[in-house]
Amino acid sequence: MMGIDEIKARLMRKATLFETGGIRPTYELHESWFGSVTWSLPEEQPRDGFQPLATFFLKELPYVPASLRHIELLTLFLREELFDNLVEDDLSRFFEIRAYPSVTGLIQRNWQHDKIRAFPLRPRLIENDYPAWDGGGIPFDVEEAIVRHENEGDMEYFDDIVEEIYAVHKIGGYPAFCQSGNDFGEAYPFVLQIASDDKAHFNIVDQGNFYFFYNAEKNDWRIYCDFY
Repeated sequence: MMGIDEIKARLMRKATLFETGGIRPTYELHESWFGSVTWSLPEEQPRDGFQPLATFFLKELPYVPASLRHIELLTLFLREELFDNLVEDDLSRFFEIRAYPSVTGLIQRNWQHDKIRAFPLRPRLIENDYPAWDGGGIPFDVEEAIVRHENEGDMEYFDDIVEEIYAVHKIGGYPAFCQSGNDFGEAYPFVLQIASDDKAHFNIVDQGNFYFFYNAEKNDWRIYCDFY
């Protein structure tokens, strides 16, 4: 039977976590932000009804999923109507996501959400992200091995495999919590998590999270929300 070390090796993924604040902002290129969009093309403006949410510079992060490595900058905007429709299976119509393969030609902006307290983000690499049991992402043969170990009493998934569930802003890894069966298939891997953030005064219903899934071939996003 598959041992605990093999189970951990099969499941473990890298991710870049983001800590809100704690640093003096520079307002320079390659500084990621929450609550603010800080760069755009000269002709771009926020769409009517959409508020700035986040700025993620990907090129210099310690880890980025393969499907995002052709993108240098992501900026996110959201519509406030989103919070009246969180039970929808796909929330992508409430977001605008701008992906830039290069920062050439961008100009500096200071677009801030009118309710979120804006902060620069500090990236940190982790190599030990594991899926929440209900969140999917566990291959069937690994799930079978985990169940057998637990039935025999020699392992508990959240004690012996999962070291920590990272319910923070992050790129890569796994969703911190996601109802079983809510995924968009192999063509749309999970790539980004936006979390409730007390420091930024941003709460997604009982400390929930937004989960972003991306199809690089179609340049298409799917977005799901879950909370505890």
